[in-house]
Amino acid sequence: MRQVSSADAIQPARGPVSPTPAAAVTHRPLASQATRLSTGLLRDWQQRNHASSLPLALRQLETAGNLGNLRLAIAGAHEGYRGPVFMDSDIYKTLEAIGWELSRGPDQELADFAQETTALLEKAQQPDGYLNSAVQVSGQPRYSNLAYSHEMYCAGHLIQAAIAGQRGAGFDRLLAVARRFADHLVDTFLGKDGGLDGHPIVETALAELYRETGHRPYLELASQWIERRGHGLIGDSGFGHRYLQDHEPVRETRTEVGHVVRALYLEAGVADVAAETGDAALLQTSITRWADMIAAKTYLTGGNGSRHEGESFGDRYELPPDRAYNETCAAIASIHWAWRLLLATGDSKYADHMERVLYNGFAAATATDGTRFFYVNPLQRRADHFEKDDPGRRREWFNCACCPPNIMRLTASLQNYLATVAGDTLYLHQFSGAALAAPLAGGELAVQVDTSYPWSGAIEIQVTSAPPDPAGLALRVPAWAPSPRLLLNGQPVPADSDGAGYLVVHRSWQPGDVLSYQLDTTPRLTWPDRRVDAVRGTAAIERGPLVYCFEQADQPAGTDLEDLALVLGDLGERAVTTPGIGPTVLIAAAALAAEPAGDQVIAIAIPYFQWDNRDGRAMRVWLPLA
Repeated sequence: MRQVSSADAIQPARGPVSPTPAAAVTHRPLASQATRLSTGLLRDWQQRNHASSLPLALRQLETAGNLGNLRLAIAGAHEGYRGPVFMDSDIYKTLEAIGWELSRGPDQELADFAQETTALLEKAQQPDGYLNSAVQVSGQPRYSNLAYSHEMYCAGHLIQAAIAGQRGAGFDRLLAVARRFADHLVDTFLGKDGGLDGHPIVETALAELYRETGHRPYLELASQWIERRGHGLIGDSGFGHRYLQDHEPVRETRTEVGHVVRALYLEAGVADVAAETGDAALLQTSITRWADMIAAKTYLTGGNGSRHEGESFGDRYELPPDRAYNETCAAIASIHWAWRLLLATGDSKYADHMERVLYNGFAAATATDGTRFFYVNPLQRRADHFEKDDPGRRREWFNCACCPPNIMRLTASLQNYLATVAGDTLYLHQFSGAALAAPLAGGELAVQVDTSYPWSGAIEIQVTSAPPDPAGLALRVPAWAPSPRLLLNGQPVPADSDGAGYLVVHRSWQPGDVLSYQLDTTPRLTWPDRRVDAVRGTAAIERGPLVYCFEQADQPAGTDLEDLALVLGDLGERAVTTPGIGPTVLIAAAALAAEPAGDQVIAIAIPYFQWDNRDGRAMRVWLPLA
């Protein structure tokens, strides 16, 4: 069993990622209590998550059998288990979401669920710390089929839920359960063979548990499993070694292959271990793979995964819009990875990508009412589409329900991804109405951000508390808006580029100072890389950080979306409130319709994240050029 380090409480309550003081990172997150979303889409999504999505999850965990499986394990039963082998993980994701929700205020129903579910986990946990209802009910030997069993995957989500409960709500009972399991893993596998799971996530979870507790064997085990991956040691999952990222050592591979979610969760662990061990070479391998993925294996919406078979990456530039898989969990894992690379390097390209994923590939997964979800996120749906018997619409829940509670845990923690501190400067990475407070060496710098972003590119940052010494405020310059306008108290102000994609205003601040930042959100046409054969000769529309799409529901009567071709010209925009969608900005573009032959019409596009909230008809992101 472990010996508790004197560093067991080395960090104040923070968000999902909290590097230790010794970590090799350029930026550090703000304390979770120092960030609050106040207005805008991100705040609205959090409120919807709390009011609609999480209550649904609590019902579904009972209905689908997740909680019942724990009760079977407690009773020592060996039949009656329901669902896939990773059913426990949906419980843990929901508990993680609850932890972050409770960090913003009390909710008795959520708190009671967390307490009652933790009591079940305490009873189901074996004396040596092992906990997995699928294995315990089936009676199969532990760790005998790690290529498929998801035992470490479930353990990883347990650990992440426990950290959220501790950091978000001061709830230590679940952390005790997680540590007993983690200690069991250390005792069983550290310095020994075995333990490689077919589905990574335990690596990043163990690294964060080290950060929370200061107990170094957790980090050592995470490092061990990363170094041993890629040697064909996991076994046969039925999909081959590439599917499991077990075909080539992590330090040698240069491109992402196989199951997307597994690959990206593994990368989060690689970045965490590299940061905590100061391993620059390991970090560089992750950076190299990220650059290749963005260049050749990422959709316009930020999604990843071009093959339904194996939920996997395809070849470079294999990005068909209609067959895009783009699993929602992959979008979440991509944000996790990019955030860690941002902390490590301070480069705005990672924040740019987080924004693209957040407002497009991730946001599209949830219906306007917060009670239906996409598992797969294509960039085109034909009018007659079916995948087996699935028409490709959002569902309330899934037999493999990994995505809905995953959405909930990220949404509940969104405020933690807005800003960081580097030296004496507060960096704003994502723009949303929010209150932020940064502890700098010379004192606290606190700001209130007011904006209706992404509908508007106008962002106002008012200083509410200032340190006596000069300090910096840094604003990301999005790749889509390379020439922003910046005013201080209504007057032009000099700003320095930090060389990493941020404008920095460094001065002695006073409460009441206002920085006005204006980004150009004029709608624009985007052309695909010529090597993406599936969309050659087409164009898409973007506005600010938003990718747009065309739905049949918005096109002129008698016009078939599949017959439209874009005409190059000015794009118009109009703010409206649309039934089933709510407030939005529509974009109008000239197009030629095949029927009636050659007639010019006005095609209407809506933000991609708002599609499929009215009917099940056709949708396209990319339209052919006339």
